Amino acid sequence: MRYVQGTTNFGILFPKGEVDIRPDLIGYSDSDWCGDKNDRKSTVGYIFFYEGAPVSWSSTKEPVVALSSCEVEYIAASEAACQAVWLDALMKELQLEKSCKVKLLVDNKSAINLAKHPTSHGRSKHIETKFHFLREQVSNEKLKNEHCKTEIQLANIFTKALKLERFTCLRDPIGIVCVNATLN
Repeated sequence: MRYVQGTTNFGILFPKGEVDIRPDLIGYSDSDWCGDKNDRKSTVGYIFFYEGAPVSWSSTKEPVVALSSCEVEYIAASEAACQAVWLDALMKELQLEKSCKVKLLVDNKSAINLAKHPTSHGRSKHIETKFHFLREQVSNEKLKNEHCKTEIQLANIFTKALKLERFTCLRDPIGIVCVNATLN
């Protein structure tokens, strides 16, 4: 509640008429492995941008305990893939053009490899079947799974406790600004 009370002056501004922004849907997904010290469950989060503006985001605690950082990042990417498919269908229904498939940025190379090459990962048999939706979307070429450095992983803001400098560094690219300052 302290955080909410301290951020009542903040809001999201959407870019208006910027020429260099492509009409792509880009998502970031991330997790904290075993972040809850009591039950060892992880928090996963994602954020999607359309034309540089945030249009969908989430932060949830997982119902399962992940056995590795690869598994929890794969689970986070699977949940983001579900949202990506829904957003893609919504954009088609609204007749919004996009230049390519949805891009999902993940900061764990093992999770990306697991989605792209399932046969080379015999140790992933324990991952629940519902999380292999990501693998299906990648193999059907509806989703492009790419690596991004942890330093530019915008979904970190939804999954981890961050120092003020890091929090501000991630908050600014999302488009969150002090609304009172921009209204004056």
